[in-house]
Parts: sequence; structure tokens; C-alpha cells
Amino acid sequence: MTLGERIESFSDLGKILRDFLEGTGTRFSSELESCIINQQFRNPWFTPENVKMAIEAIANELTFANLIKWTDSYPALHTERSASNIGVIMAGNIPLAGFHDFLSVLLTGHNLIAKTSSKDQELNVLISDILCRINRGFTDKVTFAEGVLKNFEAVIATGSDNSSRYFEYYFGKYPHIIRRNRNSVAIIRGNETREELSLLGRDVFSYFGLGCRNVSKLFLPGGYDIMNLNLSWNGYSPIVNHSKYANNHDFNKAVLMVNREAFTDTGYIIFKESEHFSSPVAVVYYEYYDSFNDVDRKIKNAGDRIQCIVSRDDIPFGMAQYPHLWDYADEIDTIDFLLKKK
Repeated sequence: MTLGERIESFSDLGKILRDFLEGTGTRFSSELESCIINQQFRNPWFTPENVKMAIEAIANELTFANLIKWTDSYPALHTERSASNIGVIMAGNIPLAGFHDFLSVLLTGHNLIAKTSSKDQELNVLISDILCRINRGFTDKVTFAEGVLKNFEAVIATGSDNSSRYFEYYFGKYPHIIRRNRNSVAIIRGNETREELSLLGRDVFSYFGLGCRNVSKLFLPGGYDIMNLNLSWNGYSPIVNHSKYANNHDFNKAVLMVNREAFTDTGYIIFKESEHFSSPVAVVYYEYYDSFNDVDRKIKNAGDRIQCIVSRDDIPFGMAQYPHLWDYADEIDTIDFLLKKK
């Protein structure tokens, strides 16, 4: 299978997903709709709205133009080579979290051995099945592993800080990418419009804040009234009607009260002043700054704990969960890694 054929197949996959989301009937619509509805019964965090958002983020990027733009940056991709078996351990914090690795492995011509999270198995299998029906050439290139991952030559693994130590122990002797916990931040200047602040709410509340690209920490100019955000985010208040989110809200509020820590509770999100970056579910941290140099210094000092930055000068408000194909997790170029795999 040539690179052109692989690109065309993923472009077709993107069109099928876009047509489905737009309500245009496809031969896969009933399967997609059924799978999307069923996810919330297997994983309560995977509501139909969140699953469709994840599919939308993927579908909008899988265009022929985007795939050509992305792959043209790698001349070596145009040289066909023998395929290696690449093991991919997928995260399950948000729907289809492992799709970009799935795409990268297959686009570079390698064989994929995927170990899905128990929290997000069916979606990945269905997307793979649709791709294989688009192009039967992928059928022998995709395997979903049961039990222990084996018969691989390189590994891409995504998980928590705790699981990364396990990954390092077992996979450290192989060529590997191992991703750990990261968090995202937003920088507020103080003169943002109501629309910009509302869009920022999407970066905070999408997927209940469980993604590494979700904003968990705000940098605010000195004297900024935190309740400005509450006014702009009120439309997200129904999120507290979700039982698991509500339980986290109530638990984290109780912990703060027992510890006699200051906080502001809006009823659906808790604002807590803190120098930390990783906030619990239903809590967003904030920190005041005197100058942008202070913010820049703190972000640089945070090093590999930051996934992305949302601001007028960085990722636009509302777009944190809509990365481009070339926006690599942890700033590790997956395609380059796979091309250099020997």
C-alpha cells in the first residue's frame, strides 16, 4: 500500500465521520450512533456529547489537504520501507485518546498492535473496523491485543505518572515514546471579551476536564475579579447534573472546607488560588501575576508538566481540544520517531 493510498483512506474516513455528524446518512451511521450511545453505560464520563466532540475533533482534521500538508513535512515518508510492529498503549481518559498514535503508525506504513484502555475499547475498534472496510489493506496491519502486549519492536505508551514508571521498566529497552501526566494553562490579560471567556470555558469543561489539554490553571492579572469568569461560564453550569462530576465537586469542596482553605464555589466549579498546575475534577486553580515575564518564567520552570497554553498569543480560546495533526502530544514528533525506527 502506497502513502497516497493510505492518505486517501484516512481522508475517506474523515469524510464518513463528518457526514455522520452532519446527519448525512452513511453506511456506518447506525453502528456509530449505537456505539456512541452505549459508551455512557460502560464509562459514565463518556457522554454522547463528549464522544461526538472527540469524533468531531478527529473528523475535521482528516481532510485530504491536511493529510498532504502534514505528510509533506517528511520526505522519508514517500520512500516505502519494511513494516515494523509498533505496540501502542492507549489512554482512556477521554474518548479516542489514542487515535493520533493509531493514525501515525498506520500512515507511516507500520503494523499496529494496540492495547486499548478498558474504559475506551469499543470506539477504537469501531473506527479501525470502518477504516478496514474502506481499505481492506489495513486488515492485516491492525491487531488489538488481549492481555500482555507482545511481538512488538517499538512502543508508544500513554498513561499517568504512576503507570509511566511501569512502562519504563518493561519497555525501556525498546525504542519508545512514554507519555506522562500533563496539564494545560490559560493566560488572561484582563481585557478579553465575554465571547473569548465563554470559549475558554470549553477548554475547562469539555470532557469534564479530564484531558491533558483541558485548562486546569489560570494566570490572571493582579486584581482581576474571578467572578468575571463565572458570568461567562454560567452556560456550563448544567455540568454539575452529571453524577460523577457532582460527586467530585462535593468531595473536593468538603476537603477544602476540612482543611480550612480559601476557595470560591460557584455551584458547578470551584476556584482555588494555588501555584500548582494539576487541579482535581470540578476545581480550577488560578494565580495572579504582575507581568508577563513572571508567567513566562513559571511556565518554563514547569517544564514537561505543561501540555499547551491557551491565550490570545497561543492556542486560541476554545480550541485546546482541537489540535492539528502536527500538534504532537508532549511535543514529541511521533512521525519522526516512527520513521527512524530501525
